[in-house]
Formats: sequence, C-alpha cells, structure tokens
Amino acid sequence: MNFWRIPFSGLSLILDEWYSLFVQELTMRLRNKVALITGAGQGIGYASARVFVEEGARVVVAEINPERGRQAEEELRQLGGEALFVPVDCSRADSVRQMISTVREHFGALDVLYNNASVFLPGKDGPVTEITEEHWAHILAINLQSVFLCSKYAIPLMLENGGGAIINTGSSASILGIPGCDAYTASKGATVALTRSMAVEFGGRGIRVNCLCPAGIETEMVKASNLDNPAFDQDYFFRKAPLGRLGRPEEVARVAVFLASDESSYLNGAILRVDGGITITSIA
Repeated sequence: MNFWRIPFSGLSLILDEWYSLFVQELTMRLRNKVALITGAGQGIGYASARVFVEEGARVVVAEINPERGRQAEEELRQLGGEALFVPVDCSRADSVRQMISTVREHFGALDVLYNNASVFLPGKDGPVTEITEEHWAHILAINLQSVFLCSKYAIPLMLENGGGAIINTGSSASILGIPGCDAYTASKGATVALTRSMAVEFGGRGIRVNCLCPAGIETEMVKASNLDNPAFDQDYFFRKAPLGRLGRPEEVARVAVFLASDESSYLNGAILRVDGGITITSIA
C-alpha cells in the first residue's frame, strides 16, 4: 500500500481502525485459550461458544447432535473464530476419551473445560416413587456422570499446560427443593458438591473449579420444564421474579467468560447463581 497517495484524513481513518483492532485483540479476555464446551450446539452452550470466540478463545464444540454441532462450528468460524466440532456422548467413557484425544491432537492443550451438557426430561422425571430406574440412571448419566468423565479425562491434559479453569453447571434445583424432578435435582445438587470437592483437590495444582447455577433462562430446557407446562403461571412468575423477566443465554455466557478468564484468578469453589434473584425470593 502506497501511503503517500492516501489523503491525510483517509490515512488517519486507516490508522484509527488498525489501532482499534490492535487494542481489541490485546483486551480479549480468553485470547488463545483452548476452551471445550459440552452441549455447545444450542442454548447456553452455544451462546457461550459465541462469546468465548468473541473473547479470543479457540473453542471445541462438544455436541452429541451432529447437525447442531456442525452448524455451530460453521457459524463460529463465520464470526472469525477458531472452532472445532467434536461429536461426543459425554455419558460414555470411550466417547469422552476419544474427544480429549482429538483435542490433544488438534490443539495440543486445554485451558478451559465448561461442563454445560444437561437434560431435563418432563414426563420421565418425577418423585422418587414414580421414576423408573432406567430414567433415573439416564438423567444422572448425562447430568452428573458427564461432569465426572469429562473432568477425569480433561484434567491430565490441563495439568500438562500448567492448569486452567473448570466450569460446572448447576441449577436452581441445586439450591432449592423443586417438586416433580427428583432425578434432575439430585444430579444438580451433586454437581455443586462435586465442584467444591474438585476445587479443594485441584486448586493447589493450578486448576480452579467453579459452578454456575442458572435459572429462568430462555432456553429449550426452560420451555420444556416451565413454559410448556399448563400448570405454570407465567404472568405470576414475572410479577414475583425480582427482575420481572427471563434471562438470556448470553447473560450466563458472560459470567462463564469471567470464570474462564484470569480475571477470576482467586475464585475457586464458588457457586454463582445466575438467576435474576429467583432463588432468593418466594415464587411458590
């Protein structure tokens, strides 16, 4: 480019744009970090993948649904980010081992593990007296076994790189007694307990472990658990909820970015409620 032929005003605009891009890259909170997000094909997982990419992370889209996973990978790349879709069933050890092997081969490191994948199964979950043993095992396998397996096989790779951050996903059910979903509640309560145990176990080795407890977020899971339930009074909920609205997936994602970044370097074993205050007021 011949700068001498550019008018001064035009050159000034070019330099301003370059400087802006330079500063933006320097201030990215996850710049060059490799982040693995389970269930990244939709909902909070996909919103987090987008925000992580915006913050400079190289994102592994870990997703059981190939169509959603490939679409997420493509959309993240269109945003200018580096993304890799890896098909995985997080409840199966062989699938998780293969996923971590792929991450090692492709990136050579792992800085952030976001255990986001979860299910809520209305009509199959319920009181312990009514849940089948098969449905109980299925829900705990996806919501809790997956946290165990992904952490078990990801942590050695993270330690090779000097440590990192693990973000687990709880729920309002981790904190409150919620009727009609005993398997889901058990899985999310156990996730909080496991987060604290892992934080003590691995904090001294450079891995911080924290847990997000979202509630009232506008996702397919909330639609299935509440909005599609004829017994759910949406108007009453919005009157009683402190912020008077549902949360957005990207609002949870930005808290996840904080936990994944060096800004939260002294946060370990924390249970953060991202719920607009729902769990501190009586909505029942």
